[in-house]
Amino acid sequence: MNKFQEMYRAKLKTAEEVAMYVKSGDICACPTGLEEPETICAAVGERARRGEITGVQHHAILSVKGNAFMDPALKGKYDYVSWFTGGAGRKAIQQGYYTYVPNNYSTAPGYWRDCMPRLDVFYAEVSPMDKHGYFSCGMAGAEVVALRDKATIILLEVNEKMPRVMGNNLIHISQVTALCESCHELLELPETVLTETDKKIGQMIADEVPNGATLQLGIGGVPNAVGVLLRDKKDLGLHTEMFTDSMVDLLECGAVTNMKKPINVGKTIATLAWGTKKMYEYMDDNPAFEMHPVDYTNNPYVIGQHDNFISVNACVEIDLFGQVCAESLGTLHYSGSGGQVDFVRGANLSKGGKGFIAMTSTAKNGTVSKVKPVLTPGSIVTTSKNEVDFLVTENNIVRLKGRTASERAKMIISLAAPEFRDELLFEAKKMNLIV
Repeated sequence: MNKFQEMYRAKLKTAEEVAMYVKSGDICACPTGLEEPETICAAVGERARRGEITGVQHHAILSVKGNAFMDPALKGKYDYVSWFTGGAGRKAIQQGYYTYVPNNYSTAPGYWRDCMPRLDVFYAEVSPMDKHGYFSCGMAGAEVVALRDKATIILLEVNEKMPRVMGNNLIHISQVTALCESCHELLELPETVLTETDKKIGQMIADEVPNGATLQLGIGGVPNAVGVLLRDKKDLGLHTEMFTDSMVDLLECGAVTNMKKPINVGKTIATLAWGTKKMYEYMDDNPAFEMHPVDYTNNPYVIGQHDNFISVNACVEIDLFGQVCAESLGTLHYSGSGGQVDFVRGANLSKGGKGFIAMTSTAKNGTVSKVKPVLTPGSIVTTSKNEVDFLVTENNIVRLKGRTASERAKMIISLAAPEFRDELLFEAKKMNLIV
């Protein structure tokens, strides 16, 4: 037994014992998504139920599992603070049980380093320790380093099913306060069933992607469709926020080689991952794949170093000024800014870069237009009109850069379903947008 194994054994405890390190009033945080330590959080929740602790906060960019911190019965004892809201916490936040931190994803590590007063506990689910004493935070790199370095206490849940993913997302046993062990399969993201509309939008975007381009694809039907439709391209690269199953397919078919990138040559770079078991097995111990902090992956100036950078993201609605809402339904919180603005800006800095924001043109079975004269009152502007490049619906693809307000309004109207265009044209003229 080497010294690192001895340190491991000395710090190994039950989940219940690990949870005892959390005190009343503590600020706790975990990495994005699948690195949320299920067993530890459940044990902390049990302490809160017994009245042993109160006023504990759980901060997370994205909770995909949900746990005791989302239990309304524990409000005021163990509370969720979202930095990007997914399905697990959306309803509770919309109902006012919990709150969220507005941010662009790239800024999250800096917020923790420079703005947050303290971080008492950093806890994470990690891969088994290697012979050098390092744990990998598997499916996340995003805020790992910032949280690791900020926290007073570091608690780990070692899951033997967690892939060992390389990159700048490691924690050494010497930094760990206490740890426990678990063995459960990782939550899988159901494969997206592509609609004909997804494929139509995806094809318009795929046609704009040159060989040798570097890609960022967001989550959802359209980005997945783009991934599927790029299989005949050559020498593509991946520098993305979220790694998805469609990207595994691009790597395995040879469309992505990462050899034309100016930096991180030969490597896929991401800051989080969520998908199927096939994807997890692909990433495990793969030297051609690296997880990095989000202030690197989503840094517009890093992104902009890649010629022909292609960014594909989704939104909720757009207006005739070119403003994009991707995170709320009017005043109702839905998700967050995420990395959309980061990659729009990065693509704008790239020589030959193109940033696409896509959506279907209608909602509620075609009865509501998602192209609006002005955004729904209270809607949050995620990407400003000055930064939008391409907008895409199933009806058209338009590029707004360099166009007048009048030209832009006409182009945006062409994105709408035909039955809504006359009304949009009337409103545009009433606002003196079309001259």
